[in-house]
Amino acid sequence: MPDLPEIRQPFKEAFPGDYSFNNYPRHTPHVLHAVVEPMNSPHPQLILFNDELGKELKISRDHLDFFSAQRLPQKLQLYATVYAGHQFGNWAGQLGDGRVMNIGEMSSLEGKALELQYKGAGSTPYSRNADGRAVFRSSLREYLMSEAMHYLGVPTTRALSLVKTGEEILRDILYQGDPQMEEGAMIIRTAESFIRFGHFELLAARQDWDLLRQLIDWTIKRYFPQIKGFSKQQTYLLWFREVSQNIANMLVEWYRVGFVHGVMNTDNMSILGLTIDYGPFSMLDEYDLNFTPNTTDLPTRRYAFGKQANIAHWNLVQLAHAIFPIINEASALEGILEEFSEYFWQQYDQMMARKLGLDELKQDDQPFLLECQKLMSELNLDYTLFFSLLEKVDQQTPVLTHFAPCLYDQLEKSQKKQLQDFIQRYITRKQDNKISRIQSLEMMQKANPKFILRNYLLFEAIKTADAGDFKLLDKLVQALKLPYQELYPEFSVRRPEGASDQPGACMLSCSS
Repeated sequence: MPDLPEIRQPFKEAFPGDYSFNNYPRHTPHVLHAVVEPMNSPHPQLILFNDELGKELKISRDHLDFFSAQRLPQKLQLYATVYAGHQFGNWAGQLGDGRVMNIGEMSSLEGKALELQYKGAGSTPYSRNADGRAVFRSSLREYLMSEAMHYLGVPTTRALSLVKTGEEILRDILYQGDPQMEEGAMIIRTAESFIRFGHFELLAARQDWDLLRQLIDWTIKRYFPQIKGFSKQQTYLLWFREVSQNIANMLVEWYRVGFVHGVMNTDNMSILGLTIDYGPFSMLDEYDLNFTPNTTDLPTRRYAFGKQANIAHWNLVQLAHAIFPIINEASALEGILEEFSEYFWQQYDQMMARKLGLDELKQDDQPFLLECQKLMSELNLDYTLFFSLLEKVDQQTPVLTHFAPCLYDQLEKSQKKQLQDFIQRYITRKQDNKISRIQSLEMMQKANPKFILRNYLLFEAIKTADAGDFKLLDKLVQALKLPYQELYPEFSVRRPEGASDQPGACMLSCSS
């Protein structure tokens, strides 16, 4: 194996850890990480390698033993971090990296530090009752979706490699008492940082105030260097405001492309505002604010598409509770939490204006934006296709024929009129633009993807790849790199009939 670039472990070196090399599930008080040993992979096989990211990190596809955690640089100790969190609104206590082992950080060609993690390398002290492994199905989904989000322009973790481990793993895909053997797999994923809200919640729950303050200070110094020259209290408050705005910006991008995370627990919230932990996610097909892809989220639909901003706010409240003993300024924290909603809706409305090709929002545009959402919801329109078709509309457009590709249901007479009336109002509204029609179109084309990684496509790619046919997978890898182009027109269509009832093609669980 060629030599790997230098790997550093600043988090592991900065905070106390458990060095017993005991992977047995247990509580680890007074530490923030525990060193761990990866499992053996009987017959590792490289399925996907991110050449672009590999070039950035100076790693080639020749490092199979590294991708499968079978050969590590000398003296390198993998470690799992411990955190806590609220899951589905309930305090879950100690959690942690249950199927993740941290490698450390590498420097990119541009000098940017990126952390690397194995996912699926075996059990850790934080695996609870699980085995710490991952299956090919969920690993392929995370690899493809994280890369798709990157090219869509959404803040996200990324994937470097995906290997099949050569072992069989027992999983119950929908938690319905029907477990089956599936192929094991492992990915390496990267991010500037994997620190979560739950890291801070854990230390607050343990009332370990010195370590909590140390973690806050360390996080600000490493990841928020622009916050400097202020008093301690001002620094902490500015940091919390920036965290809140980063989360809001991430949410706006989710809504722009129609992404539903499916499991927005506080332990799945990045302190940097990155999309992390791809589990039962889905891209939106028809516009439905009440849609959740997660079977575990039924029937309450806590993490439904339309509730994601509210849940993000709720999660920020939990973070504020955790850091309050260090900041000790309740009114200031409450003020920042109130600002979150105002900031989010300002950014959201501006995002919708870009999707509609409007150069600026007028005071009386709010009802028009609401009418657009009402139209998509009541007519059951495909979210991505509707905005793509909207780009080509003018006075001569035969509205009903033009928008037929984004319909999941036949329209009633009143609905046909509703669509025609809206399009006429839209055309009239765009005439108030101060920018040209070409500039408006360019704005829309940058905001509205032509290709999204729909769950039914992922399902088909997993099924065919399991059978040894990688043609569809290869096409998806190419298409996701150019989401604002129609590289493969056959992918730019609404979900086919029957896919909404297929387990794994629409509704999923957290099983991996």
